[in-house]
Amino acid sequence: MKILIALSAAALFAVPGIAAKPAAPIPTADAAANAVWPEAYIEIFKLAPGKQEAFIRDIARADEVSDAGGIGPIQIFVHEDGADWDVLLLKPETDVQPTTAQQAAMDAKSKALNMPSGPAYFVHIREMIAAHTDTKAYGPISAGQWVAKLDGWRAAHPDAAQTKPR
Repeated sequence: MKILIALSAAALFAVPGIAAKPAAPIPTADAAANAVWPEAYIEIFKLAPGKQEAFIRDIARADEVSDAGGIGPIQIFVHEDGADWDVLLLKPETDVQPTTAQQAAMDAKSKALNMPSGPAYFVHIREMIAAHTDTKAYGPISAGQWVAKLDGWRAAHPDAAQTKPR
């Protein structure tokens, strides 16, 4: 679990924004049955007391690095009311890799901002996190798209064990 947390946290700042391009629009239900669904990583952080501002400022700095390479910002949701979390990050998965020029621009910006890297990064980020969880999910999609995909699978696999819809 600690390795997963460290790797997820590393993804937050290591190459900021590559997996954080703005989400594609939700396709229609008709197109969903045979479409490859978008995927995203979702990270939920409960931050150490008094570290919320520092954590969010670090994300803003990571966005500056991404911007230097022409890559979109991390999608962030900040807790307002309800459940026990502080920050949620949504990182749509893409196959986009930065060009050599983009990476050089991002590396230069990271250095100019004096952002920690390597082992120093892990020490830095862990000082701000009380708890962290992450998951990979399909989306954004609609319920209709999910149902269309399931119905398409069932039609293509009539002999497979099935659950009955209500």
